[in-house]
Amino acid sequence: MTLTTEQPGEAPGRTAATGQGRWGGVLRELLRTRRAMVGILLILALILMAWIGPLISPWEMGERDFTAFRSGPSPEHWFGTDNTGRDVFTLTMVGLQKSIIIGLLVAVLSTAVAAVVGAFAGYFLGLTDKALMWVTDLALVLPSFLILAILYPSLKDSGWIMFVLLLAAFMWMVTAKMVRGMTISLKEREYVLAARYMGVPAWRIIFRHIIPNMASLLIVDATINVSSAIITETSLSYFGFGVQPPDVSLGSLIALGAPQALAFWWMFAFCTGLLVVLVLAVNLIGDGLRDALDPQAKRRS
Repeated sequence: MTLTTEQPGEAPGRTAATGQGRWGGVLRELLRTRRAMVGILLILALILMAWIGPLISPWEMGERDFTAFRSGPSPEHWFGTDNTGRDVFTLTMVGLQKSIIIGLLVAVLSTAVAAVVGAFAGYFLGLTDKALMWVTDLALVLPSFLILAILYPSLKDSGWIMFVLLLAAFMWMVTAKMVRGMTISLKEREYVLAARYMGVPAWRIIFRHIIPNMASLLIVDATINVSSAIITETSLSYFGFGVQPPDVSLGSLIALGAPQALAFWWMFAFCTGLLVVLVLAVNLIGDGLRDALDPQAKRRS
């Protein structure tokens, strides 16, 4: 059989059509999954609260009410005030914004790094595989929490974006190993071999054929990484190694309210409750995506 120049163009077309049908089925299955719908509704509600709340609040984030220090919830201060008279509702909504943004950015960055590292290692093997897997194994054995706690204080002047990059740098390794194993299998498929015989560059094969065919794994992994990133950010911020003043996150607010949780419960309860709901919603969506992408897993459960 003679290969023609139209075949590489036809394969992506068939793949795109098949992919559209598959993702349409995944979306329908996801919408029929009750826990996934609960998670989606919760996430949407939290996002609306986080971005609309500060707009409708009568108080700015840094504004202080010098007549109300550590006062409880009231019509003037819906979630009460903190030690310095700041409105807890506004602080909590801004902190929720920051936690959501950090979780999403870290998940996207870490999943992208895992996909690229794992795909290149599995496709080329040899020296490339050994070098990339050596870096991956080294990153796995390093105490990430301790390293983040040591490094970030010296880089905190760079802002919370540097914090996002540091978090993402320690959350890609396990997924990279999974991607490597799948790449070793996928690179022997007919469409990959055909593209290789046509002289398509290796990097284009990886980004056009290998990585897109692992989209289901990467999407579920990114969802899981969102909740992991939020929890890690909260833990670091609680100990003072994360988001720094004047910025706030749910972790820094929990750290502020924890010592006074019994006497002034509103300084601790609202931010902690929203953190629990946020992580729960993300996990529900992740479980729903896993079941929608793998119907056998749903039948087993």
